[in-house]
Formats: sequence, C-alpha cells, structure tokens
Amino acid sequence: MSTPLISVIIPLYNKEREIGDTLRSVLAQTLQPAEIIVVNDGSTDRSAEIVREIASPLVKLITQPNAGECAARNRAIAETTGEYIALLDADDVWKPEFLEEIAAMIAEFPDCGVYATAFDIVGHDGIFPARTPSNRGVVDDFFRDSAHQYIAIPSASAIPRKVFDHVGGFPEGMKIGGDMYMWIKIARHYKVCFSPKRLVNYSRVASNRSASSYTPEQTAYSFETLYDPLASESEREFIARAALGKALILSAKGDTEAAMRAIRTFSYTKTYRRTWRKVRVLNALPPKWRGPVIGLYNRLAWAIARKGL
Repeated sequence: MSTPLISVIIPLYNKEREIGDTLRSVLAQTLQPAEIIVVNDGSTDRSAEIVREIASPLVKLITQPNAGECAARNRAIAETTGEYIALLDADDVWKPEFLEEIAAMIAEFPDCGVYATAFDIVGHDGIFPARTPSNRGVVDDFFRDSAHQYIAIPSASAIPRKVFDHVGGFPEGMKIGGDMYMWIKIARHYKVCFSPKRLVNYSRVASNRSASSYTPEQTAYSFETLYDPLASESEREFIARAALGKALILSAKGDTEAAMRAIRTFSYTKTYRRTWRKVRVLNALPPKWRGPVIGLYNRLAWAIARKGL
C-alpha cells in the first residue's frame, strides 16, 4: 500500500513564542507531510513573520482577518491537497514519529474517521502523561471509552478528507469546545482509531490560550442543538461532558445564563454528575468570585492528577 498523503493544518493567532517550535516539530517528522498550511487568523504579534523566516517550501502561509480557530481550521482544510488532514495547534509540538504512526494506523485500520495518539501534558512544573487508553486499534465505543480519559485532541489527531466532506467542517463562531463538537459529529458515523504511543506534547502553559481570552460567542452551533434524545446513552453522556465543561468556563467568565441553560439541558447526566454539580455551585456564586474559585480548583485538581490520585 502506498504511503498516504497527509496535509498538516495549523490555525495561528498570536503565538510568536511557540509557532517556531511547532513548525520545526513538523519539519522534523520521519514521514514528511505533503504540505503545511498555516492560517494566520489576524495575529497582531510577530507570529506570521516567524513562519516566513522558517522559509520551508512545505509551508504555505495564509492570512485572514480574525474569525476564530474553527474558521481558521476550515480555511486551512479548504486549501489542502492531501487525502488526510493532521491537526496541530500553534503551541503544541509533535515527536518525530507522529506522522509515521498515523500512516501505520491508516494502513492497518482503514476507513476510520479519526486517527489519534496518546500525548503528554506540558505544565509549569513538568511534563506528565495524559490519561488515555492503553490499547492500540479501533476503540469499541468512542463515547463510552472517552469517559474520564482522552482519546482524541486536535494536536494528536488526523482525519480523512472524505470525513469533512460528509459531516462538514468545524463549528465556526464556537470559541470553546469546537473540537469536541467535531468528534461527536464524526463518531456518530465513523470508527475511531487510537495509538497509546505518546507522540505529542500538549501545552497548558502557552501564551494566549483560547479559554483565558474568551469573549462571548456569536454562533449558530451549540451542544444543546447537537443533543439527540434518541442517541445512545454513551453519546448523550459525552455531549453532557462537553457541554458542562464549557459551561464551567462560561460561568467563570460571567455568562450566568449560558451556564444555566447547560444546567437545565444536561441535568440527566449520571457519568458527569459531579461536573454538573460543580457548574451549579459555581454559577450560584457572585460573578467576580467565579474565576478565582475555579482557578484554585483547577490548580488543586491538576496537582492531585499529577500525583496519580
């Protein structure tokens, strides 16, 4: 079987400290991509200049007015020529064998909708493995098996072009949870393939993280409208996980009504009952308290998770 043509897409917004390392990690792959499409989504720093300085013939830089990460990804996908699209955020890096492992999974497990690998989390206090499955191959039930662990994140995933043709692109205007929204659309129709090899470093410490710079969304897409009461229990629980995780951020940013809608809509959850209660408690606090409270909670949770507890 011939080696698949893999295009790499990178949405870029004000990542001048990280984009150089990100691009160099792609260029250092043992299996070179067909192309690297970088969409500069209205950056106001030196991000685009750094991309130009790398001066690789594989890199194509496109500049557009700021439209959000989902729109930048869709623009990049439209510009690609490969059979498969590998996603990479502008502040994460691949280990040299990432694309080689993606190609191996494509050959061994054809016709999947997502090919993903395990990853490590880069924090202020070191690098730690994310909680992921231990088996290689097609996952039995993406929605069920994603409970309390990660199977797919954008920077550790590749998607066949035909999948986007079938299910559509990323939800433009959605600033938080666009990747989860896409996984739901794909996993409804396709199998998901996973490798436990830790071939990606996902950064929690990068500059200009999307959740920290949140502004109110203006979009027709939401987890409430994606919800299907006739879907399997595992799918409905996964949607609740995505929606309630987003609601925590919205509540912390002061969007009380959006968080309340999530509390009402996803009150059915059993698997993520603790998260549902956390949103309720946070949303009952004065808005000015919410950010510091959830920040402290997240720091404690990260410290506990890092110790394996």
